[in-house]
Amino acid sequence: MKYFLIYTAARLGLFVVSFAVVGAVGVILSDDEGQIILWSLVIGGAISFVLSYKLLEGPREQLAISVQERAERARIRFEEMKTAEDEDVESPRQP
Repeated sequence: MKYFLIYTAARLGLFVVSFAVVGAVGVILSDDEGQIILWSLVIGGAISFVLSYKLLEGPREQLAISVQERAERARIRFEEMKTAEDEDVESPRQP
C-alpha cells in the first residue's frame, strides 16, 4: 500500500505542477479563461504523462513488485484453503 500511495502522490504532484505551469503560461499569453483551463488540463495531463513515464520509473517498478508479491501471497493462501477444504471433504469428521 505504501508504494501505491507514493506513486499516486507523485503522479498527482506532476499533474498539478504541469497544470499550473501551462495555466500560468496560458494566462500570460491569452485572455479567454475558459479556454485556458480546458487546454491547461489537456496539455498538463499530456505533459505529466510523459514526465511520469520517465521520472517515476523507480516508484512504478517498486509498485509492480509489491503488487506481484501480494498476488503471490493471495494465491498461496487460496491454495492452502483449497487443500484444507479438500482434506475436510475426503475425511469427514466423526461425531
